[in-house]
Amino acid sequence: MARGSAGSGRRVALFRSADPAARSGPQDGRRSHTPLVNINPFTPDPVLVQSSAGQRIARKRSHWNDSCGEDMDASDAEMEEEEIVPPTKRLTMMESNMMSRYASEFHELEKIGSGEFGSVFKCVKRLDGCIYAIKRSKKPLAGSVDEQNALREVYAHAVLGQHPHVVRYYSAWAEDDHMLIQNEYCNGGTLSDVVSENYRRMHFLSEMELKDLLLQVARGLKYIHSTALVHMDIKPSNIFISRKTAVDECDEDEEDGLSTSVIYKIGDLGHVTRVNNPQVEEGDSRFLANEVLQEDYSNLTKADVFALALTVISASGAEPLPTNGEKWHEIRHGRLPPVPQVLSQEFLGLLKLMIHPDPTRRPSASELIRHPVLLTAARMSADQLRVELNAEKFKNALLQKELKKAQMAKAAAEEKVLSSDRVLTRSTTLAGAAGGRASRLIGKKMNRSVSLTIY
Repeated sequence: MARGSAGSGRRVALFRSADPAARSGPQDGRRSHTPLVNINPFTPDPVLVQSSAGQRIARKRSHWNDSCGEDMDASDAEMEEEEIVPPTKRLTMMESNMMSRYASEFHELEKIGSGEFGSVFKCVKRLDGCIYAIKRSKKPLAGSVDEQNALREVYAHAVLGQHPHVVRYYSAWAEDDHMLIQNEYCNGGTLSDVVSENYRRMHFLSEMELKDLLLQVARGLKYIHSTALVHMDIKPSNIFISRKTAVDECDEDEEDGLSTSVIYKIGDLGHVTRVNNPQVEEGDSRFLANEVLQEDYSNLTKADVFALALTVISASGAEPLPTNGEKWHEIRHGRLPPVPQVLSQEFLGLLKLMIHPDPTRRPSASELIRHPVLLTAARMSADQLRVELNAEKFKNALLQKELKKAQMAKAAAEEKVLSSDRVLTRSTTLAGAAGGRASRLIGKKMNRSVSLTIY
């Protein structure tokens, strides 16, 4: 449910003047532009500079690129101000329609997901041959609440840039009343897929794996929160999994010493809002903190922490979380749902602290990644992987030694065969020569032998 409207200083607006005189050219010797673009409400405050007259907004090009996480050439770094007249309305889906970029630039492989907002397709980009996930919204979109959510997701992705635990964003565009978002393709699906499959097989993530999950998502949340944004919809279906290839498995994350073949990434930023002056769109009620339901937005970052704890509980094999009712309220009073496996008291204590009824008592994302329980898990995981790596290196050394011995034996055998061939050839040559000499001696100038027998 949407709460409130855009703040007075952060309104999403179309940069197009309704005054014809504004299009006639510069009025005071300075360049005046009216490009058809939106203001990103999630850019840092210093990026938006309000003029003294209160009529124009100036952006410096170098700041524009930095705030949206895009690369910039040296020639673009000029500190040139562009005076832009804010229009009466913003750019909508219908106004940016064009020839289908989706059909011309991408080859659709398969549908990999579907939700209330739209569907996600696995696609190959025709130009670079790489695989991407294309999220396509449902119709109708223009002028609806879904359009606001779609734009919010694009704005958040563009500002957040790149982080190993946030799904990477590449581009977005609108066509045929649809919003399309090109994101990184995560080859492991979502955590929700893993939870469902594990629940069906009655095989659950171990405590070490659960700690790994908690640690990685907490790092993603720390990054999001550091930009003064909150996710507001953390749940298994919004945690994406990227499985490393064998070549990458030996890489080690220097931030916390954790090396793993499974990388968890936060995605679906349609509910992202600012910590200050938030516009809260309530997420899934199963993971919603009670204070948000009561419209207390003073600790929104801790609402993400609350949802993360229940996400880990879901991954542990617990029964599906309630959407309302008595059990729903029990969780909001700090009681953990039962899990079908034995977890350490230290880990359960941390999860219980993360759903504390008082949000100020919950640890922050920064505190989570430094928590002794998770640091121990990170060190243990790294040590275990080092042992496995050393074992593989030892096996490889043995194989190299055996291969060298085999090569030497083969070379010796080949040398023996060659030596035998040389001896045989020499013997044959010598025998032939001796036979020739004997034939020359017999019947020629040699005296015949005479045998005398005396009786």
